[in-house]
Amino acid sequence: MNKKITIQDFEDTFRNREPKSLGKYQYYSVLVPLVEKDGDLHILYEVRAENLNRQPGEICFPGGRVENGESAEECAVRETSEELNIEPEKIRVIAQLDFLHTYSNFTLYSILGAIDYDVVSGTKVNEDEVKEIFLVPVSFFAENEPEIYYFDVLPNIGPDFPYEKINLPNGYNWRKGKSTVPIYRYGDRVIWGLTARITNHLIDLVTGKI
Repeated sequence: MNKKITIQDFEDTFRNREPKSLGKYQYYSVLVPLVEKDGDLHILYEVRAENLNRQPGEICFPGGRVENGESAEECAVRETSEELNIEPEKIRVIAQLDFLHTYSNFTLYSILGAIDYDVVSGTKVNEDEVKEIFLVPVSFFAENEPEIYYFDVLPNIGPDFPYEKINLPNGYNWRKGKSTVPIYRYGDRVIWGLTARITNHLIDLVTGKI
């Protein structure tokens, strides 16, 4: 005989349980590094190595996948340390920024941090992952809005979906989404996508636009 489920069973199950995302998600975290050079504040970016399978040659922040038992902050610091070949102690965390839920089933956390210019200028990056690093003045982003593009995220429902089983023989008006793609052009550098979204949101916050 199956055990009768009681309210005590629910209370025992959820007493010490931490809520998490419902469904299958992956979690990533990046560091947004602030670097002061010659009295001006800059943001550091990476160019991904050309031999990587995913997004080779693209501009991004240092970061990667959050490992089991690791916080978003710990991940961002660890990945930055590994990619830039600097000691974790050289990275000063300022705050956790707002996070992104993407339509492709992953969540991206971003951590605002600071690294001394002497540390950055003297580093030799991990060439297996990083082609090069470069700095962009914060003033550039404060003075220049990105180009903004949008695309629709549409559900692709197969012809075998059993509408009759949910009493909707004429089909269903599935919800659609929209994704934002900002693009910054800084000299011959193009900063776009999620990296540009994080940058744009950060600048809007610090300048009081939002």
